[in-house]
Amino acid sequence: MRKLTILLAILGLALLTGCTAWLGAGSVMKAIVSIGFAGFMATVMAQLAVDAILGLAWHAACRDIPFVQLLVSRMIRDAAASCLPFSQLGGMVLGIRATCSSDLFAGTKGRHIDGSEAACANLVDITTEVMGQILFILTAVVCLVAHQQSSPFARPVMIGLVLLSMGIAGFVYTQRRGGDLLKRAGKMLGNNMAAQWQDAMLSSADSIQERFDAIWSHPSRIVQGALLHYVGWLGSAATIWVAYYFLGAHLGFSGAIAIEGVACGIMSVSFLVPAGLGVQEAAYIALGSAFGIAPSVSLGLSLLRRGRELVIGIPMLLLWQGMEMRALRRRSTQPDTAPAVAPVSIHDPAPPTDITRD
Repeated sequence: MRKLTILLAILGLALLTGCTAWLGAGSVMKAIVSIGFAGFMATVMAQLAVDAILGLAWHAACRDIPFVQLLVSRMIRDAAASCLPFSQLGGMVLGIRATCSSDLFAGTKGRHIDGSEAACANLVDITTEVMGQILFILTAVVCLVAHQQSSPFARPVMIGLVLLSMGIAGFVYTQRRGGDLLKRAGKMLGNNMAAQWQDAMLSSADSIQERFDAIWSHPSRIVQGALLHYVGWLGSAATIWVAYYFLGAHLGFSGAIAIEGVACGIMSVSFLVPAGLGVQEAAYIALGSAFGIAPSVSLGLSLLRRGRELVIGIPMLLLWQGMEMRALRRRSTQPDTAPAVAPVSIHDPAPPTDITRD
């Protein structure tokens, strides 16, 4: 998996470099510079507003965890996926780790969360996000077909949407029955593993299933989370519309929905490519051309989006590193709570004994 990720990253970087060379670095830089500092900061602020909506969507499904804790964990998870040489799976691992940390929230209502609860919360959030994404991609395909009835992207995206729907259905089933599946696996492997490992596996299955059941016992919260994620996806289309506006491209909001939605569908298929290198640029160029936007402008938009992700993501990663260092210092300075044992000297006289002899 690691070798495959590195290979895909190299190929994506080569594709990005090839697109820049094909369009001309000068024209791409001209498009980037044309947005100006005010326009770039407008896209950053728009993305922060979208992040707040995504935090609300997560909190809607997982009410037991404070909103601020979920918002920061979500932003760290996205930063890891977009700024580090990881795939989306690597970002999820860091998101689970960040959700477990309570050091950042020491002065608020934050609380410590164990690994199983953090994993369940992140998986549920990803599930509701994909549910909202499916609805958003459907909206994007409708907007695309309304603009261009014979669009070559419509059919492949719809096929991918069907596969994505099947995948999320299986994902939901796994969450509802994951404990039972884990128990069956533990029993099947019972003869090939140590007894204590089997007991730990069965105990973990019960704990994880209880947490999933507690979340899925409120289907209205799941629906609310999915709808808020859909609003968040619409917000991401709004950030694209704002960026195109400052770049001087004339694009309606429905066109921004079509471009962002279909691009998200394409990038979902290539989730193993770190940060979607090359895939995102090629998708924006092709979709922007369908709406009469110059390829250099669309490539500039993609690079500006990556710059925005770095501006938001790097501080979040530094914040996460600070949280980890604080946790390490706190553990290293904690006194040893083991009960002290009074030393016994070998020179002490033996205690008197009361032995009666007949």
